[in-house]
Amino acid sequence: MATCRTPVPPRTSAYDLAVIGAGSAGFSAAITAAEQGASVALIGHGTIGGTCVNVGCVPSKTMIRAAEAVHGARAAARFPGLAGESQLEDWQRLIAAKDDLVATLRQKKYEDLLPEYSGIAYLNGEARIADAGVIVDGATVAAGNIIIATGSRPLVPSIAGIESVDFLTSTSLLELSELPRSLIVLGGGYVGAELAQMMARMGVAVTVLCRSRLLPQAEPEISEALCEIFRREGITVHCGIAYESCRQDGTGVTVAVSDGGTRTEITGDQLLLAAGRTPVTEALGLKEAGIAQDEYGAIVVDDRMRTSRPGVYAAGDVTGRDAFVYMAAYGARLAALNALNGDRLAYDNSAMPWVVFTDPQMAGAGLSEAAARAAGYEVKMSVLPLENVPRALAARDTRGLVKLVADAKTDRLLGGQILAPEGADSIQTLVMALKFGMTAKALGGMIFPYLTTVEGLKLAAQTFDKDIDKLSCCAG
Repeated sequence: MATCRTPVPPRTSAYDLAVIGAGSAGFSAAITAAEQGASVALIGHGTIGGTCVNVGCVPSKTMIRAAEAVHGARAAARFPGLAGESQLEDWQRLIAAKDDLVATLRQKKYEDLLPEYSGIAYLNGEARIADAGVIVDGATVAAGNIIIATGSRPLVPSIAGIESVDFLTSTSLLELSELPRSLIVLGGGYVGAELAQMMARMGVAVTVLCRSRLLPQAEPEISEALCEIFRREGITVHCGIAYESCRQDGTGVTVAVSDGGTRTEITGDQLLLAAGRTPVTEALGLKEAGIAQDEYGAIVVDDRMRTSRPGVYAAGDVTGRDAFVYMAAYGARLAALNALNGDRLAYDNSAMPWVVFTDPQMAGAGLSEAAARAAGYEVKMSVLPLENVPRALAARDTRGLVKLVADAKTDRLLGGQILAPEGADSIQTLVMALKFGMTAKALGGMIFPYLTTVEGLKLAAQTFDKDIDKLSCCAG
């Protein structure tokens, strides 16, 4: 991968702000500060652009779309009179196209942006917090304030024998020169779920091992529905198991798990670790700098993005908070504005949307039923299977459901989740409803376009107090 070639000014310069990390959060902070007229030292280490463009969102989602294209042709038979077939012909060519897309976006959205901001100086090197600012490869960079945005990397769980296994991560999986015949996926969160389905649709025999359930952050009804969809596609899913040990030999990888006290060994050609991510902080000297971390190594910040050391802020995955690229950029922008303007802005994720790019897609915003109850609300729920949504019927694809949670006393919407083929593009309507404190009745009374997936939100809202089976197509 290419690294930034922007000329580096003398590192003894004093800056208003030093930003450690040149990914989405780092760039957001640096650009925000530069737009405020500040001088910024943006410090990267290795490939510019961070996780999202290089090894995360961009490469994974283009590969997921490719797998959807393969599956879509095969699924054409759901329409009477149609038949379709598709197959992967050249994995290496597909990987090369993915790499080309990554390189193009990294160049356009990161490297080429730097010359557009005269207030940003890019420094490439390993950074460490110091009394006078930041030490970069032995040289001191003086700065009035510091923002740490060093991101995260795949977590290697503590399992007996893991150190002797040549395992894959979400990064190396998308760099394989050839597909394995079978794959064990350790972890059923959003990374594991997305990549498991993608690989299965490419022709790999996939087994997913979940300590709790598939997508534990999802509502139980949605988790169960997606798990059944996976199994219908031929993916083996084991839920509620404990990882005991793993080993590798000439025949592949074996993972021993415990399921209700019964020990089982599961074998596959390769093992993908998708059990979470861990903050990248080792080189920063946080302990010496008096910067607090939580039990998982994440930097502790308050709602103003401040760390325990005055003048030092943190944002993005390194804080362990809301691990989505847009939230990293949002938090970093707040950190920059607060560092330069007096800590006036508070982080607000109350209406944060999130998406899992499985098929069907899963998306949510606001409180789940369990979270709402834990917060002390008296709640009411609406669960609408997709067979009640005209768009799904017309598309002959009723996989999924919509669940809304509302305050039983005030009817105010508290949150919701969607499992649907266009769920990702529908969730923002719920975000707006939550942002402006809408009631379920108000959402159900809005005008929605007919034969759209987002109309499912209207129907789910109406379901709180109506029998939608007694309504005509566009009634209500």
